[in-house]
Amino acid sequence: MGADSGRSKGCVGWLIVLVLAALVVTTAVIAVKKKSSHHSEPGPAPGPPGAVSNKYADALSVALKFFDVQKSGKLVNNKISWRGDSALKDGSQAHVDLSKGMYDAGDHVKFGLPMAFTATVLSWSILEYGDQMAAAKQLDHARDSLKWITDFLVAAHPKDNVLYIQVGDPDIDHKCWERPEDMTEERPLIQVNTSSPGTEVAAETAAALASASLVFNTVDSTYSDLLLQHAQKLFTFADTYRGSYSISIPKVQQFYNSTGYRDELLWAASWLYHATGDQSYLSYVTVENGKGYADWGRPTWFSWDDKRAGTQVLLSRLHVFSSTKTSNAENVGLQMYRKTAVAVMCGLLPDSPTATSSRSDSGLIWIDQWNSLQHPVAASFLAVLYSDYMLTSRTSSFSCNGNSYTPLDLRNFAISQIDYILGDNPMKLSYLVGYGRNYPQQVHHRGASIPADAKTGCDGMKWLTSSERNPNVAIGALVGGPFKNDSYIDSRNNSMQAEPSTYNSAVLVGLLSGLVTTSSVPLSFT
Repeated sequence: MGADSGRSKGCVGWLIVLVLAALVVTTAVIAVKKKSSHHSEPGPAPGPPGAVSNKYADALSVALKFFDVQKSGKLVNNKISWRGDSALKDGSQAHVDLSKGMYDAGDHVKFGLPMAFTATVLSWSILEYGDQMAAAKQLDHARDSLKWITDFLVAAHPKDNVLYIQVGDPDIDHKCWERPEDMTEERPLIQVNTSSPGTEVAAETAAALASASLVFNTVDSTYSDLLLQHAQKLFTFADTYRGSYSISIPKVQQFYNSTGYRDELLWAASWLYHATGDQSYLSYVTVENGKGYADWGRPTWFSWDDKRAGTQVLLSRLHVFSSTKTSNAENVGLQMYRKTAVAVMCGLLPDSPTATSSRSDSGLIWIDQWNSLQHPVAASFLAVLYSDYMLTSRTSSFSCNGNSYTPLDLRNFAISQIDYILGDNPMKLSYLVGYGRNYPQQVHHRGASIPADAKTGCDGMKWLTSSERNPNVAIGALVGGPFKNDSYIDSRNNSMQAEPSTYNSAVLVGLLSGLVTTSSVPLSFT
């Protein structure tokens, strides 16, 4: 009996040890799971727009006003009191009406490449988040701003294989400091054609008009058809007569130098596939040119010059919302685009194993001291898009070198960046002019810096060097942004930090529209 009792006690002892060991292992497994996965479920699938966030809705309303500030031509329903008609004769020497469009930044040149990019991103924003814009009562404003640009782009393509890509001479323009309404200087035109090709600007314009054709398809089908016709012809021109406009026209290198045109060809073909459903465009970006042009597996930054990351996210939506129309080879290509889009997302999340170290001291994505807000805004826009693709498709997570992340992680990243921009930063400064109580007062912008009744002619340099605040508010302007140490010098002469641009505003509008309320993105643009 004693021996049996001893054996029982020993068994009980071993049982206790085994139970404790199991508990330790279980605890370790749970800890590992917690470390590697932020959430196991994708969260509720969003439906129609929910409650509107007043903060982001107010910021969206402000941001869209910058397009009104930048309009050229004979203004219609002008809501900016200090703006008036300008550049009414643009294009007249070539018998084309190029009076519309928008000035790119704080000067008065119309640059075709960034203007077309502005239109493409604004179209993308409306296509994905039109419901949210409508909930915030901003959809009509966004479409009006887009059409002001697309009217110009159509006029700039008066015949096949000719595209006007610049109005005004930057050298002359930058020697003047004057209101656009008072310009009297010559406004020369620059075009690309078969002997002076500009593949990147022609392809970007094709992308702009193809995406815009989708926006206007349900509003004005005749106009939509016109846009698509121009888009298809411009893509054929861009692809047939290949060459960089930076080589054909060296003068553009000083302002909007292109680093290559392959990304624009993929970007334009992607949008044309969405607009037409023509399988040849999908084959172009997946089977024929994906491997050679897309840099699969290599994350990049989305900008007016580099469309690779944008294309990867745009084509990811085709893979996420899987289409039965794609061939096996096309599907493999789409999978590679999506894989690269995930690599882009992994680089953005601050606690990802592959997170970029290019951040300010307070966590803002920071790549370049010139126009520093360009990259965090564009990256956040892509993050919100990819997050919503995941939510809409009920995709719970993605992996970054073994660690799992969710749509909410991407959305929270984007919120951290936009909140910084709107004032949650060490300067307690809103970088969006007109939003909040404290924003830059000396924006580098000719029209905003000169009183509306001043008659300066070309020589208004005293307004550039004035230490006073701008007499006019360039409402909606997103200034260049802070240095890496989170500091900002509010000086009009500090164009590195103080100059706004329409292409930054377009991406900002997309980002804010994605955050203004919860909603699903459409499964298709048509």
